Amino acid sequence: MENQTKTALIAIGGNSLIKTGERGTLEEQFKNALETAKHIVKMVKDGWKIVVTHGNGPQVGAALIRSERASSEVYTHTLDMCVATTQSEIGYLLQKAFYQELKAQNSNNPVTVVPTMVIVDPNDTAFKNPTKPIGPFYEKKIAEERKRKLGWNIVEDANRGWRRVVPSPEPLDIVELDVIKTLLASNVITIALGGGGIPVYIENGKIIGCEAVIDKDRSSALLALKLNVDLFLISTATDYVYLNFKRPDRTPLKQITTDEAEKYLKEGHFPEGSMGPKVESAIKYLRGGGKKVIITSYEYIEDALKGTSGTHILP
Repeated sequence: MENQTKTALIAIGGNSLIKTGERGTLEEQFKNALETAKHIVKMVKDGWKIVVTHGNGPQVGAALIRSERASSEVYTHTLDMCVATTQSEIGYLLQKAFYQELKAQNSNNPVTVVPTMVIVDPNDTAFKNPTKPIGPFYEKKIAEERKRKLGWNIVEDANRGWRRVVPSPEPLDIVELDVIKTLLASNVITIALGGGGIPVYIENGKIIGCEAVIDKDRSSALLALKLNVDLFLISTATDYVYLNFKRPDRTPLKQITTDEAEKYLKEGHFPEGSMGPKVESAIKYLRGGGKKVIITSYEYIEDALKGTSGTHILP
């Protein structure tokens, strides 16, 4: 995109911070954040204005474990507070990574983190039916023990083990929207909406936090629409969205329409624990008037922008 300013919201996935098989130490997360930042800074140098959103599943799970284990010595954190603390923690890692990469690529764009609250409906049915996986993967025996001792809801997730699930209400509005709009217009690389946003509702003029985690792809789609960006880019663990993923006859989808994406979703090609929410969010964004979605891994961002990689979904 030679010297023409375009706007993009980039929703970075878990592999941008913790890769499969890693423990998720701060050193590992920073190393991975640096790799991700390298590719996004190249976009900035090509004239893109950027908002970055990110997940926080493992980190919020770790924050809850810390809170539970230290409960006899210090005050505990509610789930919304854990989302708030991980927004700062991951935001700081990404901010450092961007500063380092901007300097390495001779760019002087400022970068900032916006702790972000997202309004949900306290009567959302999600509160009665927890579905959002958070935290590490456990063996079934350990997961069942935590269910018994700590009252967790648990599910098997993406065939990788058992995880805790919590309510995941639908995002309705973004409290800091005007702040993010102003920063985007000012060409500030803005890290916002971490972990899908801190879930809150408004009652009698007061903001009240609630025990939930919002799906980051859904809230990213909402923010992308409200910012009216030119591109909604979802960074995930694979170069393409595939039909028959993990099977010998798997087929990469290079360019599809929203209708085709919806058809494949209904046929069950995209599991709920992995690609499902990303494709759903892409459809919702495009049906709401969005312009274009690309789903790919961060290593392929430059190729995807040239049209030679990634799944391109068009209205």
